Amino acid sequence: MNPTNPLRLLVALTACFILACPSYGSPSPIPVVLDTDIGSDVDDTWALAYLLRCPELEVKMVLCGTANTEYRGRLAAKFLEVSGRTDVPVGLGPTGGSSNEFQLPWVGDYQLSDYPGTIYRDGVDAFIRLVHESPVPLTLLAVGPLPNIKEALKRDPSIAPKVHFIGMHGSIDRGYGPEPVAETNVRVDVDAFRKVHAADWLSFRITPLDTCGLVVLGGENYQKVFHSTDPMLVALIENYKIWSELVTWMEVDFFEEQSSTLFDLVPIYMAIDDSLLEYDQIPISVNDAGFTLRDPENGTLTRTAMRWKDLNAFYDHITERLLGK
Repeated sequence: MNPTNPLRLLVALTACFILACPSYGSPSPIPVVLDTDIGSDVDDTWALAYLLRCPELEVKMVLCGTANTEYRGRLAAKFLEVSGRTDVPVGLGPTGGSSNEFQLPWVGDYQLSDYPGTIYRDGVDAFIRLVHESPVPLTLLAVGPLPNIKEALKRDPSIAPKVHFIGMHGSIDRGYGPEPVAETNVRVDVDAFRKVHAADWLSFRITPLDTCGLVVLGGENYQKVFHSTDPMLVALIENYKIWSELVTWMEVDFFEEQSSTLFDLVPIYMAIDDSLLEYDQIPISVNDAGFTLRDPENGTLTRTAMRWKDLNAFYDHITERLLGK
């Protein structure tokens, strides 16, 4: 996106407004693809559960990326089957490198061949075809590092103007604590984020740690989900328990009281109704260490969710959705 092109900016803002308001224009569900590194941090599994309970969104594919995509695909496929959503295809991105497989015990001996739905071994190709075949612009919900999308743009740059991009990426004024950091989804593949950030998307929005890093479900809302007998939520909590015992970058001693940080639910919310968020247009560049910097001289203007208007209302919203209300 050209930061100096006011017409491009106006078109992007208008598209974002229409996308965020389901009552505007067509009442048909918004076609979406979830690009995820599910299976490292459990928040991706929470995000998939939330996504499946959003009737405003039509899930065209869960596209698994980063490192061992076979493992991630098996996890996504089993979760979809338990959730009664084998209508949703699972795509695999290029594999390579080691990954944190903290939910592997839940996957067990489940194989991709066990999934009754569609498996795309070349998920990037399937994503490109979905973009071109969709009668309306497709929305990409990116909640992990971006090697899949980098590869898609390399194969076919013409997809970008047909896609609304919403991502969980970056850290502007705060990080996992009060100071900004090199956020993981950017740091893991800086080149991929740079290339995706520079593409000519129909619209481009992100939730950095400034907003998504604050989301922890607790209290009565968490207990409703924790004690639910809904098969999907039972599977969700099973995954959370396994992850909480195996995760190495933190000690989880709050499993029965609250969730871990639910970073990845925020981009999904942004696709259906972002009225609880406040945005800034920030000129962003990315340094080699993966820091997303305010850069008035060389940065690309990026619509960035920087503040919550009412975080408690968001907690009520995601609890009702997860419970199927």
